[in-house]
Amino acid sequence: MGGAAPSFDQEVDASGLTCPLPILRAKKALAQMESGQVLRVVTTDRNAIRDFQAFSRQTGNVLVAQHEADGRGVHFLRRR
Repeated sequence: MGGAAPSFDQEVDASGLTCPLPILRAKKALAQMESGQVLRVVTTDRNAIRDFQAFSRQTGNVLVAQHEADGRGVHFLRRR
């Protein structure tokens, strides 16, 4: 996944945190958002790419885009 970064409504900076903290922070933020809004999550955990793919499948929140650069992962989730 990649391409141009989509617009987003809220951001969580989970840099420096390891699993499961980035997912837990994202889950908490999504719970406070309206359906259809987009959350941007920034991570440095190497496993976060796979973790957010699994989180999206399990929760029904759409993983709009995901990319990795300079040791950081950026994940865009649309609230179901």
